[in-house]
Amino acid sequence: MYDFSRRIERYFGADQVGRVHNRKQRGFTLIEIMVVVVILGILAAIVAPNVISKIDDAQVARVQQDLRAIETALKFYRLDTFAYPSSEQGLEALISKPADPNIRNWKAGGYLDRMPQDPWGNNYQYLNPGQNGEIDIYTFGRDGRPGGEGLDADFGNWNL
Repeated sequence: MYDFSRRIERYFGADQVGRVHNRKQRGFTLIEIMVVVVILGILAAIVAPNVISKIDDAQVARVQQDLRAIETALKFYRLDTFAYPSSEQGLEALISKPADPNIRNWKAGGYLDRMPQDPWGNNYQYLNPGQNGEIDIYTFGRDGRPGGEGLDADFGNWNL
């Protein structure tokens, strides 16, 4: 009977065969697994705050972009109708023609496809005349209430 293990030992060397055999039987110890888990936890603790702050920055950037887009649409509305919509007509005047018979040259199809909402699901607010300028376009921030700090603060076209 031919012994394959001797042939393998001769080909690879006895030392190589022993190492291969030991690697197959060897597993990870509890200490090694715990070290890996601790390292992953440390990495998550370092990376998570950076990712969360980027989300907040993206929400503020979206609000600023929305405010610019609405303000631009209002300027086109004014060019066509010779006045901004009243506070009562609101921002809906950019999407559908107001019932006011004095409004002429309103652009068919509107000035916006749809009215955007802020990143927190609230509607943008509009005042004409504005308290901070000729018109005010603003959102109450994350909390949906006037005032606040950080993401709960009011964001308006006067901040652009």
